Amino acid sequence: MQERLLNIVRRFPERRLLVVGDSIADKFLYGSIARVSREAPVFILRHESTETLPGGAANCALNLAALGARVSVISIAGNDDAGNALRDKLRAAGVNVDGLVLSDKVQTTTKVRILAGHAHATRQQVIRVDYEDNPLNDPALRETLNSSLRASLAAADAAIISDYNYGLVDQRAIELVREAQRAKDIPVLVDSRFRLSEFAGFTAATPNEDEVEHLLGAAIGSNQQLESAASRLRRELEYQALLVTRGSRGMLLLAGDELPLYIPAVGAKQAVDGTGAGDTVIATFALALASGSSFVEAAHLANHAGGLVVMKLGTASVTTAELEHSINDLES
Repeated sequence: MQERLLNIVRRFPERRLLVVGDSIADKFLYGSIARVSREAPVFILRHESTETLPGGAANCALNLAALGARVSVISIAGNDDAGNALRDKLRAAGVNVDGLVLSDKVQTTTKVRILAGHAHATRQQVIRVDYEDNPLNDPALRETLNSSLRASLAAADAAIISDYNYGLVDQRAIELVREAQRAKDIPVLVDSRFRLSEFAGFTAATPNEDEVEHLLGAAIGSNQQLESAASRLRRELEYQALLVTRGSRGMLLLAGDELPLYIPAVGAKQAVDGTGAGDTVIATFALALASGSSFVEAAHLANHAGGLVVMKLGTASVTTAELEHSINDLES
């Protein structure tokens, strides 16, 4: 298994991946607690630094680029400071941003996480402030995005739909991806927070345990219940595989006619920060499948990548060198 996984990772730079979905600006504001306010019983935060990182579909694309793949992204952001920061970060990482439309007609979805602590303590997230726009309803922008989607799908070895329920991936976009999947027989992976039931018939998805509960409306209290729920979901959505992420408890893979496979978490049990970890998991899973891996091999690689990224603060990514080191460490 070790040598097979390493050989798959070495093929990553040969692959061309497409990410279509909702891009988010993840803004992190760091500060130290100075004193208690005299105006209200709240702490006063002394600002130290602010950083804007690609989130959502943009983070998925960034993870693919960090793993060596050739990546294109189809998305939209506002022609504002956050949108320009997203584009610049992606371009600097080597992502093809020709399909990232910056428009004055939309506002970049931005999640501001405020992290605070005492002077010499680790900063911890205390609150998040979200800036969201209305769903995209401009026909001209839709057609621009769909034209870019058609062209990018023609060159892709695999595609990822990264849906954060902000409306970019509409029914027409789903049809275009489905047509390309049939014509080229490429893997299409889905990550959707609330709309997974609308993405039936693709290759696989990577929901977490809570999302499986939400989709089926049933509580999960045991491994047996999880297996039953995940099997039902995979059957209803007609997926070849379903990879359920379980945080510190690892992952559950259902694939083909194989028995359910539980994969223990790699690395430390206590995560530093889980922000964007799902993007890392689906990026690695999709890239491995595009590189000729089995579902089992792809799941093991995604598990390694997920274990690495949750040990990093903020929205982060994993490199091939880190992935190879993790594989070697586990087998040594």
